[in-house]
Amino acid sequence: MPRVARLLHHPALGTDELVAFLARRAVPGVEEVRDGVYRRSLPGGDLLELRPGTGCVDVAGDEAAARAVLRLDADPEAVERVLGADPLLGPLVRAAPGRRVPGHPDRAELAVRALLGQQVSVAAARTLAGRLTAALGEPLAAPRGGVTHRFPAPAALARLDPEALPMPHARGRALVALAAALAAGEPVDERLPGIGPWTVAYIALRSGDDDAFLPTDVGVRHGLAALGADPRQAAELAARWAPYRGFAVAHLWHAAGGGPRGAPRGR
Repeated sequence: MPRVARLLHHPALGTDELVAFLARRAVPGVEEVRDGVYRRSLPGGDLLELRPGTGCVDVAGDEAAARAVLRLDADPEAVERVLGADPLLGPLVRAAPGRRVPGHPDRAELAVRALLGQQVSVAAARTLAGRLTAALGEPLAAPRGGVTHRFPAPAALARLDPEALPMPHARGRALVALAAALAAGEPVDERLPGIGPWTVAYIALRSGDDDAFLPTDVGVRHGLAALGADPRQAAELAARWAPYRGFAVAHLWHAAGGGPRGAPRGR
């Protein structure tokens, strides 16, 4: 593993909350959080290890991947200027101006995991992703802790028999079709079976799109209701949060009780 680099970040960026989010969704064999340290494998590369501290994160591994996961290129002051002035979200933003949705270092893995999580719990999605990793993931030459494999490559997933997968057959076929599209470098959009607006927006959100929004997400709708707003007006309310609607999602999930809890739920 490369030498440790120290990335400075805004003290309000809420890194502990972000690492807790990742811990709840850690895929066995690919990720782990132990003693507050987040560790994961990377596609075709080394391990990534993030050790948050006060005002900094010690990083071992790929710095670009670390910045993507921690969203360290986000500007909490710009977000606070827009969302902090909003009558609905303002109190939440002022209490935690750095809250944001964790990013992800690999868009292909993210897309597969979003599909695996459709209509199941976070725990069930983790279990399924872990089984696929154990069967198809590339073993690491130098495992570290519980991180032993890389997440399965799209080409390997594309060769699966969808009827043999431990999930509804329609979702199994959607998984194989998605993997084939990823292996071919094709876009992930609603032309693919099993990929709807929520999935496309969720992938964008976790890939660093500051303005991605999920108006039909159950966690978003619960958050709006908890704040006294009408969930049916989610899209209309979100218009005033541009260009930082993705950060509004993070605050709404928090208001809902630490989500996301939407359907699909297991991402």
